[in-house]
Amino acid sequence: MEISLNTSKWYDRLWAALIFFTRLPFWRVYQPPKDAYQGVVEFWPLAGWITAGVMAGVLYGSSLVFNYEIAVLLAIASRLLLTGALHEDGLADFFDGFGGGGRDRQRVLDIMKDSHIGTYGVLALIVYMALLFFALHSLQPVDAALAILAIDPYAKMVSAQVVQMMPYARTEATAKNKTVYRKFSAAAGVCLALQGLLPIGLYILWLQDRIDWTMLIFLPCLTMYFLYLFIWRRLRGYTGDCCGALFILIELTAYLVLAYYL
Repeated sequence: MEISLNTSKWYDRLWAALIFFTRLPFWRVYQPPKDAYQGVVEFWPLAGWITAGVMAGVLYGSSLVFNYEIAVLLAIASRLLLTGALHEDGLADFFDGFGGGGRDRQRVLDIMKDSHIGTYGVLALIVYMALLFFALHSLQPVDAALAILAIDPYAKMVSAQVVQMMPYARTEATAKNKTVYRKFSAAAGVCLALQGLLPIGLYILWLQDRIDWTMLIFLPCLTMYFLYLFIWRRLRGYTGDCCGALFILIELTAYLVLAYYL
């Protein structure tokens, strides 16, 4: 495993992750150095604790006031607002790039960097939102809220492995956010694993024998593996859009597993 050359402190990378992955005004409290943003993936699941907490709270709280359909929609909307649709934008760009005329590596990268959304991106978002809505709606409010708290950080932990598995497909100068994620150290990897595994572990204990918990753990990882093979074959590297799409699709896999069992 490659040791990160990032010279920023761990708390700098934590603040950078909270600023980068949410739209909350953490930047008013602390401004981390620029190189800290190269290590934000190390705390991606921890940022997910915040986004998941808000989304779960909105879903359960709204279900006490409104019809459950409205509660699910409000929960989804709350995360879109909290993250600025960061990951959903990555999903749309991913499908546009790989499906919308990207015949070679450079063309795929060019399409994903284009700020305009294409047909494949629109359709991907529609199908994703529909599946997410119905998957959450199929669960009882308590089950859905707890699932969000567990699955969001877990999916981000699994998705973050792409940083270790392949190089960045662009240069820092051509990156959309002008940041290239660095591979993280063994210690950071352990911290990352704890951020993602602790919530899902507690959730599995709460579920007890209601589902086959191995499927909840294994199938999202299987989705990650096949997407990794697909991205590697086409790009020989990842982009920020790939990270967003990985998270969305891995998370959705876990929700579909729960919808099947519960």
